[in-house]
Amino acid sequence: MLKQMIALTALMVSSIAFAQDREYVIVVHGGAGAMAGLEEDPVKSAQYYAALDSALMIGDKVLSAGGEGPEAVMAVINYFEGNPLFNAGIGATCTAEGTFELDASIMEGKDLSAGAVAGLKHVKHPINAAYAVKTKSPHVMLSGVGAEEFAKEQGLEMVEDNMYFATPKTMEWIEKLKQESKKNGTVGCVVLDKQGNLTAGTSTGGMFKKRWGRIGDSPVIGAGTYADNNSCAVSCTGHGEYFIRHAVAFDVCARYKYLKESVEQAADYIIHTELNTNAGNGGLIAVDKLGNIAMPYNSGGMFRGFLYKEKGSPEIKKGCGIGKKIVVVGEK
Repeated sequence: MLKQMIALTALMVSSIAFAQDREYVIVVHGGAGAMAGLEEDPVKSAQYYAALDSALMIGDKVLSAGGEGPEAVMAVINYFEGNPLFNAGIGATCTAEGTFELDASIMEGKDLSAGAVAGLKHVKHPINAAYAVKTKSPHVMLSGVGAEEFAKEQGLEMVEDNMYFATPKTMEWIEKLKQESKKNGTVGCVVLDKQGNLTAGTSTGGMFKKRWGRIGDSPVIGAGTYADNNSCAVSCTGHGEYFIRHAVAFDVCARYKYLKESVEQAADYIIHTELNTNAGNGGLIAVDKLGNIAMPYNSGGMFRGFLYKEKGSPEIKKGCGIGKKIVVVGEK
C-alpha cells in the first residue's frame, strides 16, 4: 500500500506537465463533512471505496466508448442517486417536515448551456430533470411543483410516494443527526471527454431539517456547479449558503482564466483561504481543459475519486479517498 501511495503521489504531482496527453478524465465526489475517522473503519470505508470505484467505472464505460460528457455525468450521478450511502436521491436527508426535497444541476462547457431543478419531491433522478431543463426548455432553473410538472411532461421516471427516498438507515440517522446535523453532503461529477469538452453535474438531498423551501448551492449555476471549455468544470459540496455567497464554482474558473492560476492553486485558495471550516465547510472537485484535477476540502474528509486515460495507452489510472489518503483502487 505504501508503494502504491508513493507512486500515486508522484503521479499526481507530475499531472500538470503531462495532463494535455490525457484522452479523458472523470472526477467524482460523494460529499464532504465529519468523516475523517471513517477511513479507519475497514468495513464502512470499504463500502464507500467500492461505491466510488463503481461510479468511476460507470463513467469510464461511457467515455471510453466515445460518449460525451453529459452522458457520463448523468450515468454517474444516476448511480449515486440510487445508492443510499450518499445524500442524493435514495438516502437523501430530510427536511424539518420529515419529507425529502431534491436539487440538481448540470452544465456544459462548450456552450455554457445549463439546467437546474430544486425542491423536487417525486422525480426519481433529479439530475435527469436538470438535463431536461437544459435541453428542452428556454429556462435555466425550475423549482417545486412547476419543476415536477415539467418532469412529467418530459416523461421522466417519477415516484408516487416521497418516502421512496427514505431508507431504514436514513431513519436510523435522524435522531443522531438532530445532534450532529452533519449529513449535508452532495454528489457530483466533472468530466473532460474525448471531444475536449468539459461537463459538470451536482445532485443533493440538501441540508438536514431545512425549512421554508431552502435552496442550497447545488442547483445554483456558478455556486455549486460550473463548466467552461476555456477553463474548468467544477462541482461543490458543503455548506451551501457560503458557496453561494462566494460563487465558488465560477470563482475557480475565473481565477484559472484571468489570474492564470492552475486549477489546483485556484481551488485550494478558495477552499482554504476564502472559505474555512467555520464559514464554508466543504470541498470541491474540478478538472481543467488540459485534464489537470483538483479535489480540495477543508472539512474532516471528502468522498472523492478520479480516473483518467492517457492518449495512446490502454491503461486507466484511478484512485479514491475519504480522508487525507488517496488509495489506488485498481488499474486495467
